[in-house]
Amino acid sequence: MTTGKINVSVENIFPLIKKFLYSDHEIFLRELISNGTDATLKLKHLTNIGEAKVEYGNPIIEVKIDKEGKKLHFIDQGIGMTAAEVEKYINQLAFSGAEEFLEKYKDSEKDSAKDSGIIGHFGLGFYSAFMVAAKVEIITKSYKDEPAAHWTCDGSPEFTLEPADKTTRGTEIILHIAEDSLEFLEEAKITQLLNKYNKFMPIPIKFGTKTEKIEQKKGESVDTEDKEETYKSVEVDNIINNPNPAWTKLPTELSDEDYKNFYHELYPMQFEEPLFHIHLNVDYPFNLTGILYFPKLGSDLQIQKDKIQLYQNQVYVTDNVEGIVPEFLTMLKGVIDSPDIPLNVSRSGLQADAAVKKISNYITRKVADKLKSLFTENREDFEKKWNDIKIVLEYGMLSEDKFYEKSAAFVLYPTVDNKYYTLEELKENLKDKQTDKDGKLVVLYAGNKDAQHSYIEIAQEKGYEVLLLDSPIISHLIQKIEGDNKELTFVRVDSDHIDNLIKKEENTISKLSEEEQEGLKTVLETIVPKQTYSVQLEAMDSLAAPFIITQPEFMRRMKEMNQSGGGGGMFGMGNMPDMYNLVVNTNSPLATTILNTADKSSQEHLIKQALDLAKLSQNLLTGESLTAFVKRSFEMIK
Repeated sequence: MTTGKINVSVENIFPLIKKFLYSDHEIFLRELISNGTDATLKLKHLTNIGEAKVEYGNPIIEVKIDKEGKKLHFIDQGIGMTAAEVEKYINQLAFSGAEEFLEKYKDSEKDSAKDSGIIGHFGLGFYSAFMVAAKVEIITKSYKDEPAAHWTCDGSPEFTLEPADKTTRGTEIILHIAEDSLEFLEEAKITQLLNKYNKFMPIPIKFGTKTEKIEQKKGESVDTEDKEETYKSVEVDNIINNPNPAWTKLPTELSDEDYKNFYHELYPMQFEEPLFHIHLNVDYPFNLTGILYFPKLGSDLQIQKDKIQLYQNQVYVTDNVEGIVPEFLTMLKGVIDSPDIPLNVSRSGLQADAAVKKISNYITRKVADKLKSLFTENREDFEKKWNDIKIVLEYGMLSEDKFYEKSAAFVLYPTVDNKYYTLEELKENLKDKQTDKDGKLVVLYAGNKDAQHSYIEIAQEKGYEVLLLDSPIISHLIQKIEGDNKELTFVRVDSDHIDNLIKKEENTISKLSEEEQEGLKTVLETIVPKQTYSVQLEAMDSLAAPFIITQPEFMRRMKEMNQSGGGGGMFGMGNMPDMYNLVVNTNSPLATTILNTADKSSQEHLIKQALDLAKLSQNLLTGESLTAFVKRSFEMIK
C-alpha cells in the first residue's frame, strides 16, 4: 500500500472548495457523471482505432444509493486507470488546478460560487465530490492488463493508494456522504438532479430498476379475454437519459413529429405545440448544434419559465443564455450545444469574446433565413402565425441591426381587416391614395381596433387602409422605420382629424365667418377643461362628427416610448398628464346651434353633452364623469 500527501501547498483546500462552491454543491453529480462519460467515450475511440484490444460492448454509467451505509456510488465501464495513472491524474494534475484556485480565491469573499463551471475550469471536476462527501474512494481497473487500484482520501491532503481485487474494466467512485449533505441519499433528489444535468448525456445512465410488461408469445393467436396473460412483469434497468437527443441528429433524419416530441421531452409541462422550429448545425468556424422553437407568445413580454437550455457535449450547463443567444431570441425555447462557449468568464467578458460573437451572429442569420423560407414557402400559414411571433421579430428589428436588414423580406404589417403587407407591398398599395400634398406617404395605424373604431371607420370611408399595430414596443419600431424610410410617416388614426392626417390640396370652406368662429372658440374654452383639452376649430364635411378628440402623434409616441423603456424619457414626458385636442367641426349643425343658443345654461349643457360623447368614443369617459353623463342623457329622453 502507498500512502502520501497530495501535492498542494495549502492545507485547507477542501474547506475552501466547500466554502466557495457551496451554493452550487449539487453539480458534483454533473462533474462525476461527465468524467465517467469521458472515460467511456475515450474507450470507444481507442477500440475504434484498434489501440485498445478489448470489446467495447454496450457500456452504461450506474448511480447507486446505499442509504444505510450513507454512500453514493458512481460506476462506469470506461477506460479505467492504473495505479500510476491515479497518482498522475488524481494526485498531481488536479491539484495543479487546485493551487490556481487557491491563489485566485484565498482572499476573496465575492459570490464566486454562482459560477457553476468553476470546478471544471480549475481541473477540479473530480474533487467537487468533497463538497458533499466526508470521504471518497476510487476503485478502478484499466483496460490495459494491469492490477486494479484503490484510492482513498478523507478530505485532508492525506491519501492511500493500494491494489484492489476489482476484475472488471472501469471505475467506481464511492462518496461517503457528509452529515450536512444527507439529502443526496434521497432517491427523489438524485432523480431530480439526473434529470436536470444528465437528461441527454451520450452514454446510458442507470439509476435503479423499473417494472415493465413484456409480451409473451403463446402461439399464433390469443383470445381477447386472455390477452392480459400474454404479458409478464419484468425488472429492467431504469435508464434516465436519452443518449441520442434530436439535436445530435441530422435534420434529414427527423420528421415534424420528431421535433414536436423532442419539444415535449425538453418541456414536459408545456402542453401547447410550438409554431415552428429552427435546426442549428455548424462545425466551422465553431462547433454548434441545437434546435430552437418559436412558442406562442402573443403580445406579452412575460417572463417565461421554460428557457433555452445550454449544453456542452450533451451536458447541461445553464438556462441563462444571455450574451450567447441574441437578446430578442431569449424569448424562444430549445437547446444550444457548443463546446466553444467559455463558461468561466464574466457576462461582459462573454459579450466581448470573439467566438461568442460569431455564434450569436450565426444564430441571428439562421433564424432570419428560416423565417424568410417559411414566409416564401407558405405565406398563408406564416400570416396565420404572425400574431404569435411578431413580438420577437419586432424586438429583433429594434435590437439587432443584422436582423433588421434581413427583416424586410418577411416582417408583416397587418391591417384592421386582416390583410398582411410587407413594407414594400405597403408602399406600393398605399401610394396612390395615401400620399399627401407634400409627396409623403402617410401610413395610418390603430393601436386598438375596438377603442379606435370610429376613427378607423372615418378613414375607411375615405378609402384609406388602416394598419393594426398593437405591440408594446411599436412606438420605438416605427420611429426606426421612419428613420430609414424618409418618404413615409406613421400616424395613429386618432391623432387628428383624417383631413389633417393626410392633407390634400383642396380645403373645405367654413360656414362660419371668422368672427363667428372666434365667438364659438371663446364659449368652448370657458367650459372645456384647459388642463386636458386644446380646442381647435376645423372646417370639415357637415356630416362628420361635430366633436372629435385626438391626441397629437408626437406627444403620445414619446410617452409610450418612455413607458416601454426608452426614448421618451429624455423629453421629460413620462410623468406628464395626457393632453388631447378637441377638434370642433365648424360646418356641423351642432356648432351653429351652440353659437346661436342665447341661454348660457343650455349652451353649457350642449357642450358638455357633446364633449362627453366624444370622450365616450375614445374610451375616456369614466368614473364620476360617466355617471353624470348617464344621468344627463336619461333626463334628455324623459
